[in-house]
Amino acid sequence: MTTTVAATAAVARDTSQVRRRRRLSPGRRLPAARLVGPVLLLALWAAASAAGRLDPAAVPAPWTVVRTGVHLWTAGTLPTDILTSLRRAASGFAIGLAAGVLLALAAGLSRAGEALIDGTVNLNRAIPTLGLIPLFILWLGIGESFKVAIIAIVVYIPIYLNTHAALAGIDHRYVELAEVQGLSRFAFVRQIVIPGALPGFFVGLRLGVTGSWLGLVVLEQINATSGLGYLMFQAQNYGQSDVILVGLVVYGVFGLVSDSAVRLVERRVLSWRRTLSS
Repeated sequence: MTTTVAATAAVARDTSQVRRRRRLSPGRRLPAARLVGPVLLLALWAAASAAGRLDPAAVPAPWTVVRTGVHLWTAGTLPTDILTSLRRAASGFAIGLAAGVLLALAAGLSRAGEALIDGTVNLNRAIPTLGLIPLFILWLGIGESFKVAIIAIVVYIPIYLNTHAALAGIDHRYVELAEVQGLSRFAFVRQIVIPGALPGFFVGLRLGVTGSWLGLVVLEQINATSGLGYLMFQAQNYGQSDVILVGLVVYGVFGLVSDSAVRLVERRVLSWRRTLSS
């Protein structure tokens, strides 16, 4: 009788805890839910434009921006600029990603590597990246190379910092367990280091993806002949606010899509980790 009562109490306690977790958790979030905010903002913009609350010369209506975007697309200007921007962003991002991961592993797995790398990276972080533009122009010229290099710097810093922090935060009990089990260096990295660093890596990856687009906006206005930033710069000279908004919308869409892609991969890779956002 006493055993039955104790078992019933334990089941009730477990059920209460599950219900409490479900009440505190926001529940499963659908990817489409992230579009609610942008759609609401678009609706407010359209309503304010229709009511005449916005100056059309300063903030054109959404339908005006759409017409301008369609015109630029059919004329062939927008596709060319988009492809140019994507190529620059992809090149800089790939270099920054590789550099951030390799430097984080070298600094996280070796005391000598940390002594040589960590301080240097943090010094680089303290220097405004856009402030390096004049120096990189002197080193690499005014062409594409310096643009890709600046984007790579913008990308590698958050990836390095977050991955390195995740490596430093790996529980020492796992390290001791690996030593007891006699794991090789390669097995230790594959089974302990990489899984432990993945959460921080994905945080840095999201910041790096966003940073690549932010850097591109500025860089494409410096001695460029194509790209979304160049398109917006030319529109500024002619007072074409609708063209500027087309460029901003495209940048925003690319940023949202790339961030969502990283989040999707993160959920798949880290499916074992339960968080409030999962």
